[in-house]
Amino acid sequence: MAARSFVSLAAGFLFGLGLTISRMIDPAKVLGFLDVAGNWDPSLAFVMGGAVAVAAIGYRLAGARPVLDAGFHGAVRRSVDRPLVAGAVIFGAGWGLVGYCPGPALASLGLGRSETLIFVVAMVAGMGVHRLYEMQAVTNLREKSEEV
Repeated sequence: MAARSFVSLAAGFLFGLGLTISRMIDPAKVLGFLDVAGNWDPSLAFVMGGAVAVAAIGYRLAGARPVLDAGFHGAVRRSVDRPLVAGAVIFGAGWGLVGYCPGPALASLGLGRSETLIFVVAMVAGMGVHRLYEMQAVTNLREKSEEV
C-alpha cells in the first residue's frame, strides 16, 4: 500500500510539474491555443502529443495493465448519452471561457491567483451538486422499483 501511495504522489507531482513547465496552468496560454480563428498558439498541441506518446509507451511497457493494481478503474458505460454530451459541452464551455480545466486549475492554486481559487471553489460546488443529483436519481429509482 505504501508503494502505491508513493507512486501516486510521484505521478501527481510529475503531472503538476509538466502542467507548470508547459504553461498549461496559464489561462492566457490555453485560451491562445483554443483561439484557432484568431491569434492561434499551437504550442500546447505538442504538449498533448507528447503526453499521448508517453502514455502509449507506458501502456505498452506495462502490458496493457497497471503495474501496482489488478486492472484499470475507468468508466463502465461505453455509450454516448445525453448526460455525457451535456457534460462535455459544459466542460468545453468552461474551458473556453476561462482557460482552466480541473487538473491545471488545481496545479495553479499555488500561484495564489484569486480567479483560480474562485474557479476551483465553483468546480467543487458543481461536483457537489452533481453528487446530490446522482444520489436523488438513485433514490427515485429505488422508490419506483419498490412500487412495482
